[in-house]
Amino acid sequence: MSLLSLLSRLTLPKSSPLPISTKIYPDGLPTPRSIFAAAAVLLTITMAVLDGTIMNIALPTIAQDQGVSPAHAIWVVTAYQLAIVVSLLPLAALGEAIGFRKVYLSGIAIFGIASGLCAMAPNIEFLTAARVLQGLGGAALMSINGAVMRHIFPQAKLGRAIGWIAMTVSVSAAAGPTIASAILAVASWHWLFLINVPISVLAIAIGYFALPFNAPTRTRFDFISAFLNVLAFGGLISALGNVGTESHPVLITAQFAIAILAGVALVRRQLSKDRPMLPIDLLRLPVFSCSIASSICGFCAQFIAFVALPFYFHDVLGYSATATGLLMTPWPVATAIAAPIAGRLADKYSPIRLTGMGMGLFAIGLFSTMLVPADGSYIAMIAALSVCGAGFGLFQAPNNRLMLTCAPRDRAGGASGMLSTARLTGQSIGAALAAILIGTSGQFDLNAVMIAATIAAILSALICEGRRHALRTGWITSPAGM
Repeated sequence: MSLLSLLSRLTLPKSSPLPISTKIYPDGLPTPRSIFAAAAVLLTITMAVLDGTIMNIALPTIAQDQGVSPAHAIWVVTAYQLAIVVSLLPLAALGEAIGFRKVYLSGIAIFGIASGLCAMAPNIEFLTAARVLQGLGGAALMSINGAVMRHIFPQAKLGRAIGWIAMTVSVSAAAGPTIASAILAVASWHWLFLINVPISVLAIAIGYFALPFNAPTRTRFDFISAFLNVLAFGGLISALGNVGTESHPVLITAQFAIAILAGVALVRRQLSKDRPMLPIDLLRLPVFSCSIASSICGFCAQFIAFVALPFYFHDVLGYSATATGLLMTPWPVATAIAAPIAGRLADKYSPIRLTGMGMGLFAIGLFSTMLVPADGSYIAMIAALSVCGAGFGLFQAPNNRLMLTCAPRDRAGGASGMLSTARLTGQSIGAALAAILIGTSGQFDLNAVMIAATIAAILSALICEGRRHALRTGWITSPAGM
């Protein structure tokens, strides 16, 4: 029995004690079902994002408890991230083939079960393996949450829905370290995973009755493309993660070589597909490809700053870990405030214009951090980082809306999977560039790091403005609904 036919059996029972409408709505669910469905999606996003951020705080405790080195313990985080990266596009394709609802509910269940296994892990090896399973569940959620939202809300309200996702991600990321510290202060690290179990049960209970149905394509799952995707993106992210570290150059070169060869083979295989796993058909759309490129550059700029600034605050300025965390908090808070507003504006006005304005503001904020004197007050740095967060929030929600609405409705899975892949690729490139800039300098040079981040943000802004100019002059066609 194939994976496709097995998962296709995950349908509603023929007789359910409570009525569930299987009707497929062409432009969003009716109220109040849409509210409950959105709550299920945002609840799972909160769970997945928190799980990714709280582990950074818990790693020293886990290493000490398990009696392993920090480098060994870091695999608890790396395994989770790699599992997500390599399975985003395959699971997005699977969602289109058998229905987003089945993949999403299965992802929640896998994530909850894996969380329980993590909490019961007798050793670091078991914990790492359970984190891989947890990453697969997280990928099922992250790969299609945008596509699910597109089926929950009408296109006229999609911008605000995407803004809610961005707000949820930002708030969860900001709250992660605080929640982890609070739990570790009164309980063992196992409870960091156990809290996911009741959340998963609640999300499944809500989602089972509220999540929308879509017409599956019944396309046969392409295992060869999925394997090539693992080699291409897994090799790329692994290589980028090793850049700037003490890893042997031969290993890094081999990882890049595997990624390139597998990537070429994957692209060639996808060219003959009507519904490619790597959405080449969508990348042929100018607005979509520009949105992907600007997203990669934008997230690259974001992560250069995210990785470097804590080192600057803690190691150069001598701030405590608590003060460093507080200084970084205004950024995600400002994003959480700006993103829903930007989403609503993107539903009323041109999202293309908003993306360029947002990324331009983001670049100004990044550049402003270099103007704050080392012996200056907290207020100036907080103001600069708040501008960064507001600019990024103004960019992110409209840009994501563009990516989802450019694609035909039946290709929402491919668009959503590519959206998440672009984000993770940009973050990985940014982290690698930050590691190189920090590692190759004899002393920490904030200007060099933030200039690199500013250049990446300006490049993203230029792509946004170039897209707007091309649409205004008729070089490319405006997508429907803009």
